[in-house]
Amino acid sequence: MNKFKKTPDSFAGLFSWALYDWANSAFFVVIQTFVFATYFMGSVAKNDTLGSSQWGYTIGAAGLLVALAAPFIGAVADQLGRRKPWIGWFSLLCIFATAGLWWVEPSQEFAMFGLALVFLGTVGSEFAIIFYNAMLPDLATKERMGRWSGWAWGLGYAGGLAALVVALFVFVDVENPPFGLEKASAEHVRATFILVAVWYFIFSIPMFLFTKDRPKSGISFLGAAKSGWKQLVNTIKNVRQYRHIVRFLIARMIFIDALATVFAFGGIYAAGTFDMDETDVLMFGIGLNVTAGIGAALFAWLDDKLGSKKTMMFALVGLIITTTGVLLVTTLNWFWGLGLALGIFVGPVQAASRTYMARVSPPDLQNEMFGLMALSGKVTAFLGPPLVGWLTYMFSSQRIGMSFIVLLFIVGLAILYTVPDAKDVKIGNKEN
Repeated sequence: MNKFKKTPDSFAGLFSWALYDWANSAFFVVIQTFVFATYFMGSVAKNDTLGSSQWGYTIGAAGLLVALAAPFIGAVADQLGRRKPWIGWFSLLCIFATAGLWWVEPSQEFAMFGLALVFLGTVGSEFAIIFYNAMLPDLATKERMGRWSGWAWGLGYAGGLAALVVALFVFVDVENPPFGLEKASAEHVRATFILVAVWYFIFSIPMFLFTKDRPKSGISFLGAAKSGWKQLVNTIKNVRQYRHIVRFLIARMIFIDALATVFAFGGIYAAGTFDMDETDVLMFGIGLNVTAGIGAALFAWLDDKLGSKKTMMFALVGLIITTTGVLLVTTLNWFWGLGLALGIFVGPVQAASRTYMARVSPPDLQNEMFGLMALSGKVTAFLGPPLVGWLTYMFSSQRIGMSFIVLLFIVGLAILYTVPDAKDVKIGNKEN
């Protein structure tokens, strides 16, 4: 494979790269979390119980596919060189699947069709992000990598919220929907799925136009598949050379599972413990995303100044303190204050994870390493929520159930403490 000589991209190229986070996040916020998820449960699924089960299996199956295939696909991409074609095709898969949700009418006969499209959209968006993340070390200098990762993550939160605001206040929550859309057949809700597809497509374009990519390696796809498999097998055989990355991925696996559980149960906890209604929970979710975006942007400088590991550790300590506080307080005002403060530390721990991997990944293995990072983010995703649910049931207390999240943060922090700073790692070789 041809060696790629890194030359930092221009501001326009880096901003265009970061704007892809703005584009991609609309799918996760509008489709997976708020609008389509709610629409599916309330208007398409046979009942809430069956709908929740079907939704969980669909998202879980998509995550499992991404987790199992990402390292190999990443290894193949390492052989081929360019990242944009992978991002483009997977983005289009998500865009067309999202647009297809327009035809999911409010009837249970459309349930399987809708779930199939959500599965495809989730797979497309998740795979696209792997190659998007792998572009970072080629675009930014080591001195600026942290801030661009943080700014991009902050843009992602902002983009998802902006798309949600347009969806809610232009289409869903209005007396007279635009374009003659009929409420009787939920066209005003279904139109938001077209909005997300268009949003994703339009805001992705600058990256493809202005951001640099690696050159083609000249290897055929079949040759790349064979070489990629050998590369992946060789990485596994020589895993001791990358033990610092393995420890980091184990730590990340644990604290990302904790974060996922926070978002999965945050609304349920707010409703059950503080009697917040659906509108209040939605507003809390929006507020949490706002503070997470602000935190990712503000901590970006800390990442470059102190390093990714210290930034993650500082954010995890903040998450442990605020999560514990949320579980101890008994008044709604304190819950709002500490809950929104918790969000400030969510973005930084995610953005700094991306930066750390970008800084320690060998140049010829970056797609594969980010594929392994995707694996670490999915492989235990099914553990946190069921354990919280089981503890809640066993002790008849949401507070006790949610306390398991604090334990996960503590364990993740303890393992992360043993990981070397990125500056102490010799890229492509054994750690110091």
